[in-house]
Amino acid sequence: MFFDTHCHLNDKAFKDDIEGYIQRAKDEGVTRLLVIAWDISSSKKAIKLADMYENVYAAVGIHPVDAVRTPKSDLLILEKLLTHPKVVALGEIGLDYHWIKDLNERQIEHEFFTAQIKLANKYKKPIIIHMRDATEDTYNVLKDNRPDYEGIMHSYSASKEMVKPFIDLGFYIGLGGPVTYLNAKEPKEVAKVVPKDRLLLETDAPYLSPHPFRGKQNESSRIPIIAQMIADLRNESVEEVGKYTTENALRLLKIEQ
Repeated sequence: MFFDTHCHLNDKAFKDDIEGYIQRAKDEGVTRLLVIAWDISSSKKAIKLADMYENVYAAVGIHPVDAVRTPKSDLLILEKLLTHPKVVALGEIGLDYHWIKDLNERQIEHEFFTAQIKLANKYKKPIIIHMRDATEDTYNVLKDNRPDYEGIMHSYSASKEMVKPFIDLGFYIGLGGPVTYLNAKEPKEVAKVVPKDRLLLETDAPYLSPHPFRGKQNESSRIPIIAQMIADLRNESVEEVGKYTTENALRLLKIEQ
């Protein structure tokens, strides 16, 4: 019923409880997981997990914060990983101006961002975008380096007014735990305006746990909490939200039902 399109099951937080994590998700109707990488090591772990479980898929990529300390030769390794059959996307990639302040390091972020968009286009993969305090620059990079196979605005944090411009570039909008936060006005407004065929569910586990578990370790089994909030905001049933968001994910990632 549900597809968690962004979790870090490859994080060390889960290394001793992979089976339990997946079973708890299944028990809550979360039957498919996309495991997202942030560097070469986590990319390889994502692929290993995808190989172990039928309904687990991998995204490989170099996160903008990690890019500033990553040799460019890692892009050659990444290119080889993109040929694996369970790799369905490239990510997470993008720009992060919250943690990266130095202008030279921001330039490195940009270089890795554009290089990975080119790789995604070459290997016909959608991209998963990390964007923090960098909405305008992220949009401009994507406009000037348009992804040929669409992508996901992960944990979308920009305004509702920017939803359409990103969708017009071929993006789906990923919403997670923040939409449930009591003081989160903008994510709730965003949830109301995203078209049905462009909305996705995600957790970002182990981060961004939804209310009332905010501040605690997150996991994919909490997707229904997020879906219920979105359903309430959109005056839809949670079953309906689960159905069309899963269909959206399968279509974008080219996964057969």
